Amino acid sequence: DAAVCAAAVADWRVVTPAAHKMKKQKNVAPQLTFAENPDILARISQRSINRPQLVVGFAAETDDLLENATAKRQRKACDWIVANDVSADTGIMGGDENAVTLITDAGPECWPRAPKHQVAARLAQRIATTLAS
Repeated sequence: DAAVCAAAVADWRVVTPAAHKMKKQKNVAPQLTFAENPDILARISQRSINRPQLVVGFAAETDDLLENATAKRQRKACDWIVANDVSADTGIMGGDENAVTLITDAGPECWPRAPKHQVAARLAQRIATTLAS
């Protein structure tokens, strides 16, 4: 089986949520305190019992794509990381196409820019092939 964690649910949460709408008060920004949420990808990857055969994470980066994504893969202990450059000038966020780099034990594999549904289909096929072997 495989676990594919396409995005963090939320990295942070407000420690004390307001019970009501926070009204604007004379140009004073509200003071919010945040706490880190559990890291679902890391928890799944680092399980010693019932760990999926293949754990795939994603890394949306704006700089040092390969370095940051490779470090994330190691830190989270997942098998693969699908890395993409989401800098404003790429048009990836909100666009219909994506260009990703699949990082595995074998190293980085750059995939050409393609419609997002084709990138997803290629990844699904790669997962199926890996699980079948």
